[in-house]
Amino acid sequence: MIRLRRVYDPPEPGVDGVRVLVDRLWPRGLSKAAAAVDEWPKAVTPSAELRKWFHGGGSAGEFRARYEAELAAPEAVAELARLRALAGGGPVTLLTAVKDPEHSHASVLAELLADGA
Repeated sequence: MIRLRRVYDPPEPGVDGVRVLVDRLWPRGLSKAAAAVDEWPKAVTPSAELRKWFHGGGSAGEFRARYEAELAAPEAVAELARLRALAGGGPVTLLTAVKDPEHSHASVLAELLADGA
């Protein structure tokens, strides 16, 4: 099971499972203790260039295509396989600082992990 949550929401022990931060930058104003992050695999986070492009007015569809291309890099493929293995052993919660995780890179990542792509 793969869940999406905001990193600012309090942890849910027994429900979250492995908590994985999927943002390239550490969330502002949040201590490591409060975040309770177990993993921070930067290889599967959108690059700084992609984030800047998107926030500069890029489209969501093009963002997804570019992000999926980044996730095809060897280091990202290996990290995706490791995360899939974690999800096979129990719940994994993908954490992001964005206000709407369901409409973000985290949802793209969750779909790829769930599909085994």
